[in-house]
Amino acid sequence: MADHVTPHFQNTSGHDSIAIGAREFMCIGANPPFDHPHVFLDLGDGNEIVCPYCSTLYKFDATLKPTETSPADCLWSPDTATNAA
Repeated sequence: MADHVTPHFQNTSGHDSIAIGAREFMCIGANPPFDHPHVFLDLGDGNEIVCPYCSTLYKFDATLKPTETSPADCLWSPDTATNAA
């Protein structure tokens, strides 16, 4: 069993790039129901990666926690979506 939850990020607001504090994460594109397939992305030794579906540029920022983004509106949580329905 995994001992942590993989953070999910989205770019509904259409930012040019998103700074993130995680090296492994899921990109969902936009908030549901406008999301794309949720893809696992791994920065490895790099500091930037582009989502192959939505072309969002993610940049690693060591000053952020794994569940933090800059701009701050890019974290997505299934709990949030469930509560909003």
